[in-house]
Amino acid sequence: MDRCEIVHENFLRRVAARDLPAGNAPTGPLSPELATQAFRAACLTRVLDRQSRAMQRAGQGFYTIGSSGHEGLAAVALALRPTDMAFLHYRDAAFQIARSGQVPGQNPAWDMLLSFASSKDDPISGGRHKVLGSHALMIPPQTSTIASHLPKAVGAAYAIGAARRLRPEHAILPDDAIVYCSFGDASANHSTAQGAFNTAQWTSYQSIPLPLLFVCEDNGIGISTKTPKGWIEATFSARPGLKYFKADGLDLYDTYRVAEEAAEYVRSRKKPALLHLRTIRLYGHAGADMPTTYLPKEEVEAEEAHDPLLHSVRLLDQAGVMTPDQALAIYQETGERVARVAADAVKRPRLKTATEVMASLIPPARPCKPTNGPSAEARAQAFGGDLKAMDEPQIMSRIINWALTDLMLSHREIVMMGEDVGRKGGVYGVTQKLTQRFGPDRMIDTLLDEQSILGLAIGMAQNGFVPMPEIQFLAYLHNAEDQIRGEAATLSFFSKGAFTNPMVLRIAGLGYQKGFGGHFHNDNSVAVIRDIPGVILAVPSNGADAARMLRECVRLAREEQRVVVFLEPIALYPMRDLHAEKDGAWMTRYPDPSESIPLGEVGVSGAGTDLAIVTFGNGVYLSNQALPGIEGAGIKTRIVDTRWLSPLPKAALTKAVEGCKHILIVDETRHSGGVAEALMAHFHEAAPDAKRARITAEDSFIATGPAYAATMPSSADILAAAKGLVK
Repeated sequence: MDRCEIVHENFLRRVAARDLPAGNAPTGPLSPELATQAFRAACLTRVLDRQSRAMQRAGQGFYTIGSSGHEGLAAVALALRPTDMAFLHYRDAAFQIARSGQVPGQNPAWDMLLSFASSKDDPISGGRHKVLGSHALMIPPQTSTIASHLPKAVGAAYAIGAARRLRPEHAILPDDAIVYCSFGDASANHSTAQGAFNTAQWTSYQSIPLPLLFVCEDNGIGISTKTPKGWIEATFSARPGLKYFKADGLDLYDTYRVAEEAAEYVRSRKKPALLHLRTIRLYGHAGADMPTTYLPKEEVEAEEAHDPLLHSVRLLDQAGVMTPDQALAIYQETGERVARVAADAVKRPRLKTATEVMASLIPPARPCKPTNGPSAEARAQAFGGDLKAMDEPQIMSRIINWALTDLMLSHREIVMMGEDVGRKGGVYGVTQKLTQRFGPDRMIDTLLDEQSILGLAIGMAQNGFVPMPEIQFLAYLHNAEDQIRGEAATLSFFSKGAFTNPMVLRIAGLGYQKGFGGHFHNDNSVAVIRDIPGVILAVPSNGADAARMLRECVRLAREEQRVVVFLEPIALYPMRDLHAEKDGAWMTRYPDPSESIPLGEVGVSGAGTDLAIVTFGNGVYLSNQALPGIEGAGIKTRIVDTRWLSPLPKAALTKAVEGCKHILIVDETRHSGGVAEALMAHFHEAAPDAKRARITAEDSFIATGPAYAATMPSSADILAAAKGLVK
């Protein structure tokens, strides 16, 4: 008999014998009605855990991670409002079940059994994962076990205050809502969690509204590694800006009382708090994990003796709410009902095809109020003397600044956030004057933590904003890549499009930056972005394209709810000249605000049929530098600017090289894992008659000093490769 069955049999035997654990008497404001509701939620939680294991043994369920021992979360849910967005720990089934009782028309047993069975009728993930979550209950699904949901909880809490000042069209959280975020004691040590706590404290310390309730569910162990006794209290009880509360999660009455106090503090003060909740973990960590393989049997049995359901039976009896026999009857009736429902749930259809699995990878489009662009008066007030300068060719960084200005004038829900984006205007001046034009509420100078920057964006997006976070350098993204891979990009996938977090992530990156920074400020690897399903990656090569593409990126985020990365080539920010000093050939005029470049449209210059150079970013600039020499050798050439690196615009690329005898791919990213690999594979399939070659960067980091470009393609390399391929 496994531990699940042992706990079940012990409960039946001990309740029947009135052998209940000792504890404090029931006190506090929990009413008999709510106490009964909490107990019923706890019973359903326990029975569902048992049923999920039975389904897995029978081959009808596919993943188990239980909530037994954490049933006290039902009381926490009842102390909150169902309009308080909740980012849940994966052991919080009791929270979701209890909240279901606060919202009419919910059937948590049926919904969760469908999830256990991986049925495509599962209302939250559609059979893609066993997750907690519900749109009706304001619970976005979480799949993480390492607290990566904490940064976005901070962002969502910040968004409540921001929406009071400037409410977006698609805001969903009430002005008096709070955000709830729970996690385990082991996850509290993760760097992601620590960054979120620090950001919450940093924000609170400045008296910026942040109605956020963290709950640490302390069961004393992470898989097999114990949390030192007293560690959570020692590390959280005296943090500046983060109010500490403590409750016994085995006691429904104590839990409800303290949770209500904590929620009231957060709601009334608009400040973050942490509720430290004692829990226990029954059974093992997940699946077939057996705690007796790494814990003494006596210790496991001692923990089981404090089964929260046994404590609840005692408390409800002492409070006169129900007798042990009545409590036992509820437990048994719940078990019988769940068994009947499970027999039907396992018959429901499951996902079978790639098309079915991927159906929610791309979010559904959402209707937005039409915008006609800013008025002439608004533009004149925002731009001032810059309006006259728009008639003259300009460098890329200035054109991006103007494009951002026009976009923020047109769409009041756009907010920008990042290190130094506000008062300083960015390291390269791209966001200069935007704080003066739009104020600090829309130009948010953040602390130095990329995970917090992206978490702020993800959370704000869930309350209707269109965030444009900035990561200062491409290499810095690697500190926080999981916020895009594991959080932003998965939300629509695991919620069937019910929850989304659209954004346009601006990153300064790529190489060729003279005399500054080396590998940490010049990073030519985009594989980490291209590898994330559903994420769009855009790379402009000149100022006019940057403005037009940025407008499309905002449209994709605002109307199609997409996660978009806009990678701005640092070396091209100030670029003026192409062939000779002061020729000004790489500057462009600012395009009319109505102009954009649709997703998947590539750029083609020239009509030569001897050679097509397919490239992007700095490669477009270098290829144009090499063009006079190539054509001087009698090679009729066209240059194809890919622009969109993910998803690759395959149809447009195929059309762009039609009739060309040779294709040269110029890729400034690395030889291994670079963009050229995908382009070569595509043209091998789509243009098999053309002779193909590629030049790429070396598999190397980038150096500082005179060798800053030594590992990447040059215009001379392109000229030589073109001659070699054609001649």
